[in-house]
Amino acid sequence: MRIFTCLFAFLMVIQHQGQNLKSPSEFLGYELGSQFTRHHEVVSYFQYVSEALPGQVQLQPYGYTNERRPLMLAVLSSPENMQNAEALRTAHLQSTEGSGNSQIAVVWLSYNVHGNESVSTEASMQTLYELLTTKKEYLKNTLVIIDPCINPDGRDRYVNWYYQYKNTPYQVDANSKEHREGWWSGRSNHYMFDLNRDWAWLTQVESQQRLKQFNKWMPHIHVDFHEQGMNRPYYFAPAAEPYHEVITDFQRDFQVKIGKNHARYFDQNGWFYFTREVFDLFYPSYGDTYPTYNGAIGMTYEQGGSGRAGLGVQVASGDTLTLEDRIAHHLTTGLSTVEVASQNAGTLNEEFRTFYNGKKDFKYQSYVLNGDSDKQQALAELLDKHEIAYGWAVESTVRGLSFGSGANASLKTNSRSMVVSTNQKKGTLVKVLFEPNAVLSDSLTYDITAWSLPYAYGLDAMASEGLVKSDASQVAPWSVIPPGIEKGAYAHIGDWNSMKDARFLSDLIQNGIRVRRSERSFQMAGKTWGAGSLIITRGDNAHKSDFEQVLQSLVEKHQKPLTSAATGLVDSGKDFGSGYVGMIPEAKVAILSGEPTSTLSFGEVWHYFEQQLHYPISVLDAEYFDGVALGDYDVLVLPNGWGYWSFLNEGRKTRLKDWVAGGGRLIAMGGALAHLGGEDGFSIERKQADTTDIETEIPPSFEDSSRERIREEITGAIFKTRVDPTHPVAFGYGNTYYTLKLGGDTYTLPGGSMVASLGESPLPVAGFAGSKAVTNLAESLVFAMEYHGRGHVVYMADNPLFRGFWENGKLFFANAIFMAE
Repeated sequence: MRIFTCLFAFLMVIQHQGQNLKSPSEFLGYELGSQFTRHHEVVSYFQYVSEALPGQVQLQPYGYTNERRPLMLAVLSSPENMQNAEALRTAHLQSTEGSGNSQIAVVWLSYNVHGNESVSTEASMQTLYELLTTKKEYLKNTLVIIDPCINPDGRDRYVNWYYQYKNTPYQVDANSKEHREGWWSGRSNHYMFDLNRDWAWLTQVESQQRLKQFNKWMPHIHVDFHEQGMNRPYYFAPAAEPYHEVITDFQRDFQVKIGKNHARYFDQNGWFYFTREVFDLFYPSYGDTYPTYNGAIGMTYEQGGSGRAGLGVQVASGDTLTLEDRIAHHLTTGLSTVEVASQNAGTLNEEFRTFYNGKKDFKYQSYVLNGDSDKQQALAELLDKHEIAYGWAVESTVRGLSFGSGANASLKTNSRSMVVSTNQKKGTLVKVLFEPNAVLSDSLTYDITAWSLPYAYGLDAMASEGLVKSDASQVAPWSVIPPGIEKGAYAHIGDWNSMKDARFLSDLIQNGIRVRRSERSFQMAGKTWGAGSLIITRGDNAHKSDFEQVLQSLVEKHQKPLTSAATGLVDSGKDFGSGYVGMIPEAKVAILSGEPTSTLSFGEVWHYFEQQLHYPISVLDAEYFDGVALGDYDVLVLPNGWGYWSFLNEGRKTRLKDWVAGGGRLIAMGGALAHLGGEDGFSIERKQADTTDIETEIPPSFEDSSRERIREEITGAIFKTRVDPTHPVAFGYGNTYYTLKLGGDTYTLPGGSMVASLGESPLPVAGFAGSKAVTNLAESLVFAMEYHGRGHVVYMADNPLFRGFWENGKLFFANAIFMAE
C-alpha cells in the first residue's frame, strides 16, 4: 500500500508539472514563429523541459559539431515508461535477435538536417510541448526521440545571416535581400557537406556521433523534416518510385497508412499537399532510406519555404507564407506520425521482428574482398560504425560473380580475404551497400544510382550465392604491430597504395622529414616496390638530429611498416641516387572558394585536406582572388562549379597560364574544365555530342519529355576506366579504376597525357546512364595532365572525392599534390 501511495503521489506531481509546463512562446518571450530561435536558445528550452519533467523527458547529449555546438536528443514517454526506459530499449533491441516482447513503439523525429530549412527546429519545440500536454495519451505506448537540430552549425549560419539582412519587421517581397542567401548558405554543415546524404558514408562528425545513438535505439519509425522550394505545397509519404527491392510490403503499406492520417488533418485545414512524387527510396544515405534499410518506416516530410522564405514571403499564388504556417504544418505531421505509431504499436513491433528474423531471399549471401590491407582497414572502419560484422576466410576457392569482370569466376581466398555476409542482423544493409548493381525500377531518381562499396574502396571482390566460411575472431592484417626501424640504416622504404600511406607522408613532411619517391618500380630486399614508393634516407635528413626518433614515432602513430635498407643500391631498377628518385617537395596548397565554385565540391576538397589527409590548405575567395600573389603557392585547386564561365575571363586565364608556366601546379575539377580551354587557355577541349540521329527521331510528347531528357544524363553510374600506372598521378593504382560518373560532360586533351580514360564502347558496370550520354563517352578523359612551361595542369573530369566516400579515388588527389612534378 505504501508503494502504491508513493507511486500515486509521484504521478500526481508529474501531472501537475505537465499542466504548468511553459510553452516555447512563454519560455522564449516571443510568439513562436515571430522570430527565429538561435540554437543555444533551443537547447535552453529542451533543458528547461527536461528539468521541469524529469520523470518524462531525458536529455541525452551525444557530441559536438565542428564549431563546438552541442548535439542532443530528447527521449520522452509516459512516466511509467520512462521509469523503465532502459529495460524498454533493451527489450526492443532483443527483437532484432528474435527474442524480446516489447509492445512500445519507438518513433524518432529528426529536425533541421539542412540548416537553412529552418522551420524544423522551431517545430521541434512545439512538438515536444504538445506531446507532453495536449497529446500525452500518445505516449502511453510510444517512446519518442526528438533530435531538435542535426545541423546546428548550418542553422546558426542561416539564422545569424537572416538577422543581419532582414527588414523590420520583415519584407514579403522575395527579391529583398533577406530572401537571397549568398554562396555560403546555411544548408550545409561546417565543411559544407550535405548531412542528409551522409547517413551511410559517415564522413562527418555529426553523422558519426548520431549513428551511435541510432544503433542504441533502432526506431520503428524515423522522420526527416525538410523544406523545399517556397512555391511548393507540403510533401509527405508515401514516397515516389524507385523503391529499393529490399523494402518490404509492410514498409510500403505503412507509409500509405501514415500518409492517409496526415491527409485527414490537412484536408480539415484546407492545406495543399502531394505524395508519391520526386522523393524516392533508393539511394541508401538519406535520412529516410538508411533507417528503412535498418527495418524502420523511414520518411521525408517537405514543407515549402527553405532559405528563401524567412519569416514571411509572398509566393507565386499571391498568398503570404509565414514561419507560423510552416511550423503548423510540420507540427501536424509530427504529431500525426506519433498518433499512428501509438495506434499500431503492436503491429510495428511484430513487423520489426519479422524484418530481422524472417527469411531473407537474397541472391548473394557473401562478399569476399581481397586487396590492399589498408583499403580493407578503411572499409572495416566504416563497417564497425554500422555494426556490420565481417570475418576472415580460410584457404579455399570461391565461385561467384566477379566485380572486376562482371562475369562468374573463381577467387582464391586465404586468411587475408575479408568476408562480409548477409547472414547477420544488418544483412539487409549489407545487401544494399555491397550488391554489384542495385535493381532500378525507375530511371527517374533523386540521386546517384550506384555506390557499391567494393568499387568505392578499390577491392578485388566476389559476390557468392553461398555462405563463405569465415572467422571473425582472427586478428586483422592491419592489427599486426609494424617492427621498429633499424637505427643507422641507409634508408627506409614504404609502399604507396592508399590514403593511409598519404596521411603518413603528410605527417612526415609536416614534421620536417625529407622524403623521396621512386618514379619507377624497383626490386630490393626480396620485394618489388611499385612506382611512388616512399624512400626516406639518412643522408637527406642529416640536418635533423632527432630524425630516427621522430620517424619511429610516426611509424607507430600510423601503424606504417617500413623496410630498412643498408644501401642505396637496388637489385634491379633505379638506385636511390638516380634522377628517377626525386625529392617530394613540401607543397603550399590553396583552393578557390566563392561564387564560381560549388559549395559541395569546395567542401569536399576542404574536408579532404583538413580531416582526411591532415595537410594545411589556404582558402582564397573569388572576391579578392585578383589581389592574391599566386607565386606564394605551389598548388591551386579549382573545385567543380558552374560559375567559371564568367570567372575565367581572358585576364584570369592569362594569369593562371603564366603562373603554371613559372612552375605552378593547377588542379581543375568538373565544371572548371569547360572554361580553361579556348584560344586564350589551355589545351583541354569539350567533346561535342553526337547529334546525327536527332532529326530522324519522333519528338516525345510533353508528358514524356522528362523521360526523354534522362537519355542524355548519367545519374551517378560506375564505369570501368583504363589507367596508365606509370603516370605520377596514377602511382599506387593498377591498370583499371572504377570511377563514379555524375554527368555526361566529356573532354579530350590533344597532346596531353591521359592518366585514366574510358574506352571505345564504355558501358556502366552499375547504375543508370542514358543511351545518348553513353555514346559521347568513348575515349573521353577521366583524369589527365598537361605540361605547360615548368608547371602543369591536372584535369579531373570525374570527382574522386565525391561526398568523401569514394575511397579509392582519393589517392589520385594525393598524387596530384605530392607525386606529379
